[in-house]
Amino acid sequence: MALFDYSPPLVPYLDIIYQDNDIVVVNKPSGLLSVPGKALAHRDCLEYRIKLVLPTARIVHRLDMATSGVMVLALHAEAHRQLNRQFQLRQTQKHYIARVTGRIGADQGTVCLPLICDWPNRPKQKVCYQHGKASVTHFKVLERSDGVSRVLLTPVTGRSHQLRVHMQMIGHAILGDKFYANEAAFNAADRLQLHAQTLTLTHPGNGTINTFSVKCSF
Repeated sequence: MALFDYSPPLVPYLDIIYQDNDIVVVNKPSGLLSVPGKALAHRDCLEYRIKLVLPTARIVHRLDMATSGVMVLALHAEAHRQLNRQFQLRQTQKHYIARVTGRIGADQGTVCLPLICDWPNRPKQKVCYQHGKASVTHFKVLERSDGVSRVLLTPVTGRSHQLRVHMQMIGHAILGDKFYANEAAFNAADRLQLHAQTLTLTHPGNGTINTFSVKCSF
């Protein structure tokens, strides 16, 4: 895959919103990779920055480079095992805020479209009823204004680019999306208008249900 222009934000360099002996929760900015790319120029990422101050931190899940918001990392092997299991069994809950093109008619709904990697155009994903993996997203319209809808997105599954493809496929691409939006929708924002606002999980240390939240900036 060809190198892409990568200029990750430096301020704030690392935004930790919660930390204890088991986990660390951060607010990943738009434009920063979750994990390093193969090229040396793509080494800077959330994982790299966290390990500078917390060397034992381990990635549990990822957000797209252009997506901002809440991410949790484990600080030891047992926490990593427990959190991985929660994500694999879909025992966590994630809510995203997005601004999409057009006025969505329904106040809420569910998108069920199977997804697979579009290999000739990777990292893009596409709908494939024959070989795609089941993918489910709930949406709720929060606001409609000037040909734009603000929505709350709740993914049931966690496929790559799931929210981006699902919204595009129902005719409401996320603003600022360089992969799936048309030119007008892409140019309507200076970044991808997708933010992971809340993450609910079972704490691997004490078993309590915790919800971590970062307010959306757009």
